[in-house]
Amino acid sequence: MRDGELSDALLRWYDRHARVMPWRVSPQDRKAGVVPDPYRIWLSEVMLQQTTVAAVKDYFHRFTARWPTVADLAAARDDDVMAEWAGLGYYARARNLLRGARAVVAEHDGQFPATRAALLTLPGVGPYTASAVASIAFDEPATVVDGNVERVMARMFAVQTPLPTAKAELTERAASLTPAERPGDYAQAVMDLGATICTPKSPACGICPWIEACLARRLGLETDLPRKLQKPEKPIRRGTVWIAERDGALLLERRPERGLLGGMLGFPGDGWDGAGGDAPTPAMWEDLGDVRHTFTHFHLYLNVRFAELPAGAQVNRGAFVSRDQFRPADLPTVMRKAYDHARDRLSR
Repeated sequence: MRDGELSDALLRWYDRHARVMPWRVSPQDRKAGVVPDPYRIWLSEVMLQQTTVAAVKDYFHRFTARWPTVADLAAARDDDVMAEWAGLGYYARARNLLRGARAVVAEHDGQFPATRAALLTLPGVGPYTASAVASIAFDEPATVVDGNVERVMARMFAVQTPLPTAKAELTERAASLTPAERPGDYAQAVMDLGATICTPKSPACGICPWIEACLARRLGLETDLPRKLQKPEKPIRRGTVWIAERDGALLLERRPERGLLGGMLGFPGDGWDGAGGDAPTPAMWEDLGDVRHTFTHFHLYLNVRFAELPAGAQVNRGAFVSRDQFRPADLPTVMRKAYDHARDRLSR
């Protein structure tokens, strides 16, 4: 098949098998003239970075119910947005959402820029997100390459250079197939192909619309590609977190804007993350053992220590939050693990 025939075949497949997403306009509705909302496309793409569709859907519904437009998000309190984001990880994305939304309102009269080049001027918007929004929301024939697309291209063209070295070549291959007509639907189609048929293990080649053209299939390499450079083992870090209760209130502190878990609410820690130091107050701290958590670049063994402080006890870090104002869901995952680990010690 020629490039144009390949994109046509994939679009026909997409018209029948497109996944239903809360942020997506179906191919049928798109043909009927329904225009995608760039705010919803942008929000979903930021949420989906390093995260699965299944994990994102509930967050997306909550965000769009609370902040249905980019202007609503731009006007939101930082703490409220960070609390809604809690548990989704990679918290710099939430800060970038706020910066991006405020830039759209302040610099573009609340309207998203309609080209990839202009989208790249927004805070926190990189090449992938700019391409995805330009393509899906505005039908610019920008090349959208995520992990699914890399896998599809590596197999289609039997690219044996390992990732991440092969990224530029795979992007070039993907660009050669991106059509001028319906580029937004095509971008979603090739991502769907990788997510549902050209999967990492046991690809369903027999029902793939590109089976005849797939070079890896012809060579018997479909389960071997894409090749990847061996990742170094993640280092292990160890740290301490102090959970203090006073008159039923819990001691919490807002983390620095920059750095790991930036801007999030948490319990005082000892510097495993580049923030904090000593215990927040002298006390008879009870050692509750460790919780384990894995970040992108390291594994963490976090020792949880608990103390019930006397009325009026002073602390040198953080502030006490009453239990009726405290929501465990506002904590990042690692802090929620520590909280769950200490719950048996907390007053009801």
